[in-house]
Amino acid sequence: MKTTLTAVICVLNSKYIHSSLAPWCLSAGVDAHCDPGITAEVVEGTINERIEDVAQRIIARNPQVIGFCCYIWNISATKQLVRLVKSRLPNAIIIFGGPEVSYCAEKLLRAEPLVQYVISGEGEKPFALLLNAVSRGERAENIPGVCFRRDGQAVTVPPYTPENDPPSPYTRTYLDSLKGRIAYLETSRGCPYSCAFCLSGRCGGARFFDLERAKKDLLLLANSGAQTVKLVDRTFNANRRRAIELFRFIIQSYGNTIPDGVCFHFEIAGDILDEETLDVLAEAPVGAIQLEIGLQSFNAKTLAAINRKTDVPRLKKNIRRIAANANMHVHIDLIAGLPYEDLDSFAESFNTAYSLGPNMLQLGFLKLLYGAPMRENPEAFPCSYDEQPPYEVTETPWLSREELSLLHHTEDALERLSNSGRFRRTLAYLLEKGAMTPFELFSRFGHFAAEKGTDRISLDDYTALAFGFFSRQGGIHPDVLRDRMVCDRLSTNSSGKLPPVLRVRDTALGKAIRELEGSSANRPAKGIRRGYALLYSEHCLAYADYQNRNPITGEYALFKFHPSFPEMPQRPAEC
Repeated sequence: MKTTLTAVICVLNSKYIHSSLAPWCLSAGVDAHCDPGITAEVVEGTINERIEDVAQRIIARNPQVIGFCCYIWNISATKQLVRLVKSRLPNAIIIFGGPEVSYCAEKLLRAEPLVQYVISGEGEKPFALLLNAVSRGERAENIPGVCFRRDGQAVTVPPYTPENDPPSPYTRTYLDSLKGRIAYLETSRGCPYSCAFCLSGRCGGARFFDLERAKKDLLLLANSGAQTVKLVDRTFNANRRRAIELFRFIIQSYGNTIPDGVCFHFEIAGDILDEETLDVLAEAPVGAIQLEIGLQSFNAKTLAAINRKTDVPRLKKNIRRIAANANMHVHIDLIAGLPYEDLDSFAESFNTAYSLGPNMLQLGFLKLLYGAPMRENPEAFPCSYDEQPPYEVTETPWLSREELSLLHHTEDALERLSNSGRFRRTLAYLLEKGAMTPFELFSRFGHFAAEKGTDRISLDDYTALAFGFFSRQGGIHPDVLRDRMVCDRLSTNSSGKLPPVLRVRDTALGKAIRELEGSSANRPAKGIRRGYALLYSEHCLAYADYQNRNPITGEYALFKFHPSFPEMPQRPAEC
């Protein structure tokens, strides 16, 4: 008699816009390696929705086996989900896999009696072979990567790393499931580096998939309706010739077999970019490519301690060159909590990174992942960290708890003021005329804002908070600050409305608008909203038409008009 078995592969994504590739990779492994009659269906959810709703979607399929993809951001919710599902499907076999459990299988099998198996390492083939064993009533011993219990004791095996390319997950079912969400593209696995805080290089160097397969998959995702295709290759340009070939393929296909408006996101090592690669990137259509460049730190002793080999002068030169092209979004990363990085050292790294002119500077906090050398060797990497996921560092010999708290406030201000793109002109003015370095600006205001309270604060109220704080700083003229903030608001908010703190009641506004639009050439196109405001420090009218955002900055073009009537009055004192 033909054996049948139904499995569900579940993942809780961090947000709806994200679409983890892992369950689809496992599904492709089922198609490639499972016996006839074994089927697997993917069920997605998010950590922000009711766990009961996700559980119901799984239960409705009545699976005999359920696999869960586990990460630091979803492991707690996933364990809750398992308890709910098992209360309704007590005979279902539960399998965990993913980076969060690959290096702590023994601990998990001891602590979670509802979990029967843990897959360590890459899961496509082990998961499929395990389903075969379950359907045949066989034991799971000798399946690569599969950890289990024998006589109540955990039996663990090394993480599985195959030599062959995995089967492609990009089926019609996967493409139909995207519905405009971020699409993830994998063209290699592993990493040539072995940073002490990371797992990517744990199982050997990088393995690059077939180049023609990569091009085919790239085109599939570019035409799936997704606006962003994010490559998950840990160091995309580790193979220089291959990276150049794929960059060129995107550039030459853009606007043809690749639709206009699709953006490809790459994680790269900035210091190994050579002249040819930089020249190719300079030719990319505006907005077609985003680059994420991990810096981690500029402290040489820190980089050596975490086994991060970096040519710092070349890295800085390359980032400045890419940013100057203004044709792609540049995202760079720093990590707080690394060895030998005290507050002064981190401030120096922060100021250096900010000076490179990235579109986004992400301030992250060190997390001690299972399997990472920094967690496994506490003598060499002494620190305190939260025992609950995401295992964030709470204190180091170089950074106190209070200093890490200050850095969290700094990160909040950095996200809201800089990475949001809503205060670009404001920040340029504050840093030019004020007496603060970038780190001082964000850390001081971040501390101030935290004391005032920013939980669920509106953009208008946050703008008022920033205006009140910065207008009292030395070297800052309140009228000029107000006008910079007005220009930022007009160019980034398509409502065209100013927040109360920036509004001025002035009859000159209507007069200036009438003069501007007295010429038909200066009127907005039909159906296009326009925002206006008077700038008192420049004695002009600023306006923006809300169409055609800049794909790099996210801004609408801002224009200035100087009326012919006599000089406008100064801003009323009471405003």
